[in-house]
Amino acid sequence: MRYNVVKDASSTISSSSYIVKNPENYKGKWNELFSNNNPIMLELGMGRGSFIIQMALAHPTVNYIGLELDKNQIATAIKNIGSRKIDNLKFIYSDAKEISNYFGKEINTIYLTFSEPWPKKQDERKRFTHESYLRIYDRIFKKNKHIILKTDNKILFQSSLESLSNYWYTFNKVSLDLHKDERKIENIMTDFEREYYKEKRPIYYIDASFK
Repeated sequence: MRYNVVKDASSTISSSSYIVKNPENYKGKWNELFSNNNPIMLELGMGRGSFIIQMALAHPTVNYIGLELDKNQIATAIKNIGSRKIDNLKFIYSDAKEISNYFGKEINTIYLTFSEPWPKKQDERKRFTHESYLRIYDRIFKKNKHIILKTDNKILFQSSLESLSNYWYTFNKVSLDLHKDERKIENIMTDFEREYYKEKRPIYYIDASFK
């Protein structure tokens, strides 16, 4: 899927109240920014924000933070909110490698929805479920570790099962085709997922945790 260039992306980002301008200033204090002690969920690589926006609307007593490095996508996410006021939603314009600079042990769940799969062997360290990233996540999970992944890429799915298992995560739910799964799994589709659903491509799903 191609994303359009947003001509006013920089100004859209800089002027948005949804963007946390200096996220490092809130490390250990995100509850103060949200003005509550509700659970905090983090989506890495949120794209145009369709998933996290809908999750925030569906669960007003949960706080959601979306992180995205591409300015065109995060600007589009801001525009997609429109005139709605979503108090339990914030965005960070940054690289995922920096998250330990932004959060203490405050995150309850990390969502990885259609992350870049990096299918080549030489790029495996770039995958969000590689051990190098799992070690970063250790620093920001509040107590129990909890990761939810959706992907259409079989290589990413298989490598994620392996890396999470090797890191002593246990699997609460695993699906080889989420849209045909008979279990009741809450699923808000991303932009990518809608396109894949039309193409009848299987969506792989992992819900893993470590207490």
